[in-house]
Amino acid sequence: MTTARFLVVLDADSTLIRNEVIELLADEAGRRAEVQAATEAAMRGEVDFATSLRSRVAALKGVPTDAFARVLSRIEPTPGVRELTSAVRERGGVVGVVSGGFHEILDHVAPDLGVDRWRANRLAVHDDVLTGEVDGPIVDAQAKADSLQEWAGELDIDLRATIAIGDGANDLTMMAVAGLGLAFNAKPAVRAAASLVVGPQDLSAVIPLLP
Repeated sequence: MTTARFLVVLDADSTLIRNEVIELLADEAGRRAEVQAATEAAMRGEVDFATSLRSRVAALKGVPTDAFARVLSRIEPTPGVRELTSAVRERGGVVGVVSGGFHEILDHVAPDLGVDRWRANRLAVHDDVLTGEVDGPIVDAQAKADSLQEWAGELDIDLRATIAIGDGANDLTMMAVAGLGLAFNAKPAVRAAASLVVGPQDLSAVIPLLP
């Protein structure tokens, strides 16, 4: 069994990176405005995340898979993210990311930013075109919490030695099970529920909180 001193798990969109990937993909379909409004409502907790994600992914139907490269070129890492992941690793910790976004983008972004393990949704594809459906179970709030607990178990890390960092309502369950739940770039409901609110929008501000 692999062991580590502690575990830091981040959300991806608007936390690990500054973008909302589904909005960049919606640009490719000419439907960014409607998807952006639906994303905001989901992050505020006004609608069920899984239901919202399915409706937003439906808006991506017909987008060719070569759009992924264009989206990747627009990804902006959050300031301080590399400093944070380096500090976690230097101190014997592990960095995880669990996202309501998509493996198609995260598989490229996560390793480049120093992330050790990650989990996200997958987009269904047929003939090199998005079908407008999610492939497999949706990574929702409970799945995020389950991932943090599962990884902590695999690494033999007490939950008290875990930190969860997120911005949206679907991060609240994960933040609640972690030893420390940090609101970052967060919606009001998330700031209210967090152990601590981190700001300004620079992830290196988390480094002094590491064990």
